Amino acid sequence: MENSWLNLEGKTVIVTGGASGIGHAVAEELLRNGANVVVCDKSPTPPEFEDVKGNFFTYAVTDVTSTQSIDAMIQGTLKTYGRIDVLVNNAGINIPRLLIDEGKRYELDEAVWDHVMDVNLKGVFLCSQAVGQVMVRQGGGVIINMSSEAGLEGSEGQSVYAASKNAVNSLTRSWAKELGRKGVRVVGVAPGILEATGLRTLSYETALAYTRGISIDELRASYEKTSTTPLGRSGKLSEVAHAVAFLSSDRASYIHGVTINVAGGKTRG
Repeated sequence: MENSWLNLEGKTVIVTGGASGIGHAVAEELLRNGANVVVCDKSPTPPEFEDVKGNFFTYAVTDVTSTQSIDAMIQGTLKTYGRIDVLVNNAGINIPRLLIDEGKRYELDEAVWDHVMDVNLKGVFLCSQAVGQVMVRQGGGVIINMSSEAGLEGSEGQSVYAASKNAVNSLTRSWAKELGRKGVRVVGVAPGILEATGLRTLSYETALAYTRGISIDELRASYEKTSTTPLGRSGKLSEVAHAVAFLSSDRASYIHGVTINVAGGKTRG
C-alpha cells in the first residue's frame, strides 16, 4: 500500500494526556494516518477511537510528573514498537485562580501553583528529557509541545496556567537550539478558543466565572463571542490535530524552534 502524503505510516508517536480533549483528537488523527500511537493518561480507562481499525495504539496509564512512571511507559513503547519518532507533550491542567481574592474563595496558593506547574511544565521537561535521549540515540525525532494562546497573551483568572504555557514556549525555543544539531526538531502548537470538550467541567466554569466577576451563563455565552477572532468562529479540535500531524511529518522538516498559533488569528487588539 502506498503511503499517504504525510508518510506517518509505521511512525511511533507518544501522546500524553491523550484520553480526552485535544490529546484524544490528536491521537485519533495520527492513527488515521497510519501511525503507531502510545496514548498516555492518568485515567484508568482506555479511550476509544473512531475509524482507526487495523491501526495500532497502546494505552499506558502514566503520571507525567513521575520519572518512574515515564520510564516504564518509554520502556514499554520501545519493547512494543522498537523506536519513538514523535513525542506530543499535551498533558496539562488549568485551575482558575486570582492573585488577590478578598473573599479568599479562589485565591492562588502554593498548592495550586505547584500542581499546575508540575503537570504543565515539569511534565513537559521530564517527558522531553527521557524521550529526547532515545531520539538522540536514534539520530532523529520530533518533540511537539502543546502551548496555548493564553501563554502568549495572558488570561484573566488563569495566570498560573498562562505562565506555565509561556514557559513551555521558552523551553521549545531553547531545546530547539540544543537538539537541532542532533537531528531532533522541537516545535510548539498554541490553540486558541476551541469547541467544548469534557474538560470544561462545572467546577472549572464556576471558578473561572468567579475570577471574572460574571455568572456561569455569561461565561458560557462568551464562548460564542468571536469579535477578536478574524475567522469569526471557535476552532475545532480536529484543526489542532491536523496541525500536529503535519508537524509530526517530514513535510514539516524545516519547521523548528517556533510555536504555531492555531487560533483563527485571535488577538487582544
